[in-house]
Amino acid sequence: MPKPVRISDEGHVRTIVLDRPEKKNALSQELAWGVVAAVDEAALDDNVWVVAITGSGDAFCAGLDLSGSDGFTPYTPMTTQLDDIGWVGQFLLSIRKRCDKPVVGGINGVAVGAGLGLAMATDVRLIARSARLMAGYTRIGGSPDAGLTITLPQAMGHEKAMRFMMENRTLVGDEAVTWGLAGEAVDDDKFAERLAAYCQQLCEWSPITLRLLKRGIVKAYETSDLEQQLRYEVSNIRRAFGSEDGQEARRAFLEKRKPVFQGR
Repeated sequence: MPKPVRISDEGHVRTIVLDRPEKKNALSQELAWGVVAAVDEAALDDNVWVVAITGSGDAFCAGLDLSGSDGFTPYTPMTTQLDDIGWVGQFLLSIRKRCDKPVVGGINGVAVGAGLGLAMATDVRLIARSARLMAGYTRIGGSPDAGLTITLPQAMGHEKAMRFMMENRTLVGDEAVTWGLAGEAVDDDKFAERLAAYCQQLCEWSPITLRLLKRGIVKAYETSDLEQQLRYEVSNIRRAFGSEDGQEARRAFLEKRKPVFQGR
């Protein structure tokens, strides 16, 4: 039986594809944990500089698969019992906390519920113009999970996040950009090409710079200590300037040429 997560590399870009098109990429246990494992694996591979997450077919992720659980879990029964977060919380932890590489969300189609949570956990998002985003929790009498109480206010502010969820709004393509849920809307027929090109464009920068940049921004959300964050910034820029890539960037700037980065 084919695995529900498809992984491919192009240069320094690793693309993770949710691959249950017949189910609109709805999240089974196997698919959800497969995405978490794929992100964690990419985080540990120094040849991967940028990670993309997208869906197969005409959907990004239609949320939880309500047709029945397959019971799949990579954990022992004891660990499962003690883990009160589960995969629904691991999306944000794996993408933001454990992976310090840029993760680009390629929202090629509908993203609902936990599928929206997965999309919003990514660092930047490109969205197809026909793609629909909806939280959907009020409709089923639930409250937000998958990190949406964190990521939605970060992206759009408190009131917009409240309105979006309370009013059970659906945002399509350009509307999602206007509301702050994505940074760029792309015509459907050009979406895959644009997603690949954008990720390759990010690889023109030093992966050390990108990783330290992401670490700094993520850390800022975790602390209320201003001085601590400023010291963290100084520590990071020292590491960046001390790297071979940092030295190459400055040489290239002075020599008016394009730098060649090695990730060292």
